[in-house]
Amino acid sequence: MSAPSLANYIVKRPWLKNWMMPLAQWYTDAAGYRKLGLRFDDLIPEENDTVQKALKRLPPKEAYDRVFRIRRAFQCSVSHTLLPAAEQTKPSEDIEYLGPIIREIEKEQKEREDLDNMVVKR
Repeated sequence: MSAPSLANYIVKRPWLKNWMMPLAQWYTDAAGYRKLGLRFDDLIPEENDTVQKALKRLPPKEAYDRVFRIRRAFQCSVSHTLLPAAEQTKPSEDIEYLGPIIREIEKEQKEREDLDNMVVKR
């Protein structure tokens, strides 16, 4: 299951969003995954069954790109280098591609669980 998030609470309040955005951008830049050419969803651990199902549902092109980004980041890590600025992931490219699929699978699992536990009264 996904971790609880305060994002919806913050986004609904413009003053809080304006206050938090510079901090969020600084934190994302400090994480350093974009300097290795990764996207945020590339960092999601794959040990979970839900994530495994989501990876199987990815379109072939997106799955190939994901593996390429992870291998390139691993090579950079081994060689202790960063990608050139032209090859680094830009904030506009760092879009969510695996999260929506994971949420859809969790919703399906919850619905299946609710239907399995339904009691029929006569």
